[in-house]
Amino acid sequence: MTATEPSEFWEARYAGQPQVWSGRVNRVFAEVVGQFAPGRALDLGCGEGGDAVWLAEHGWTVTAVDISATAVERGRGAAVERGVADRIEWVAADLGSWRTDARFDLVTASFLQSPVSLPRGQILRAAAELVAPGGHILIVAHAAPPPWASQLHGHHREFLTAAEQLAELGLDDTWRVELAETRSRQATGPDGVEATLDDSVVLATRS
Repeated sequence: MTATEPSEFWEARYAGQPQVWSGRVNRVFAEVVGQFAPGRALDLGCGEGGDAVWLAEHGWTVTAVDISATAVERGRGAAVERGVADRIEWVAADLGSWRTDARFDLVTASFLQSPVSLPRGQILRAAAELVAPGGHILIVAHAAPPPWASQLHGHHREFLTAAEQLAELGLDDTWRVELAETRSRQATGPDGVEATLDDSVVLATRS
């Protein structure tokens, strides 16, 4: 195993500090998903479980997958604390090779970006095949670096427009694109710096 492998990088990233993320759901994610009736959801690259726990709290049954076993354990703990442990299946696995026969009403990936090599397009195209008829795929990505990016150990390798995300997905005519845009949100950096961040958002529905 080399130091550039995603599994080693991300496990070291999470294991090296007590908590990486806030545990709160991303505002853009909540705004978009809030319009759907709950069903079965797949959260790709779930991290410490902020989105997965929010989904469960809003009636979804969730499969949450991340490459870091430490991140998955933290997500599982958060689900227990917030009373939704029975609504989430936690899976520690490499999304590049993880497979399931299940189908989902919602497949989501929030900030599935990495400073080390990750077959992101391959992962997302395979994930789109897991969406049930009438279901949705939602992808939220960093569209630009935050002003405090130089202080971070690394989170993403490239910044993507909505058009670039759609190109990665390669959806055929059985899909209807509902959103492909940039949305802004307020965020607080590691040193308390407030900034407006841009996210590229893609939402598509399978017919």
